Amino acid sequence: MVTSSDVPALRRGLAVLRLIAGRPGPVSAATVARELGLPRSTTYHLLAELAEAGFVTHLPEEQRYGLGVTAFEVGSAYLRQDPLERLARPLLRRFADRVGHTGHLGVLHGAETLYVVREQPSHPQSLVTSVGVRLPAQLPASGRAMLAHLPPAQVRALFPSKDSFVSRTDRGPRDLPSLRRVLTAERRQGWAVEDGYVTPGFASVAAPIFDHGGRPIAAISATFRHECPGESPAECGETWPDLAVEVRRVAAEMTTRVGGRG
Repeated sequence: MVTSSDVPALRRGLAVLRLIAGRPGPVSAATVARELGLPRSTTYHLLAELAEAGFVTHLPEEQRYGLGVTAFEVGSAYLRQDPLERLARPLLRRFADRVGHTGHLGVLHGAETLYVVREQPSHPQSLVTSVGVRLPAQLPASGRAMLAHLPPAQVRALFPSKDSFVSRTDRGPRDLPSLRRVLTAERRQGWAVEDGYVTPGFASVAAPIFDHGGRPIAAISATFRHECPGESPAECGETWPDLAVEVRRVAAEMTTRVGGRG
């Protein structure tokens, strides 16, 4: 049974686990102690407990610690339970009824946006963005809402050449420099928009959901009918700030629900 006196140790153990999970490779005990401000003896005690439980693995030849098989099992169980979808569905349902537009939850899958939840208002409109549909991530607002908060090197890895830019309606970024300009502008703006990039006559507004490390893990979007004669949202002159307030509110609530920070 965990008592109140055990809580500080539990929090320290979780902080150690988060630190190791957030690194690209194993870390030393000295690094853990320094970055978390822990005494050396406490650090080794926490690492030993986590290793015994299988959450971390000691690599003796490297004198470093990496994630253990139990951490993998917990992560796999998390994915099996579809927590993002379960948390987002009731929020999107209320959102769609409130704004009168279709709401989506999208995630990045490589260089594509995958739609995992869709909730429609009482008078739905026909859309290509059904659950399970994948779209080139640079086209839908939900994809760019996430791309805008990725490191530049990661965006470059996803779109290494002009051949990586697939077009559906002859609108949208067609190379890496133009995509970067759009992402920079939308990151500063706080939300992403697209107008006819995916389906002619439809537009969308999206905002990202962040994990505990401030990384984008999904996006909330609203899709609605709109005709724009221009080649880009800037030329069209529409950014829908009022709708963006509603979209960002849902995204912020989802960020809170998953224990993230924007």
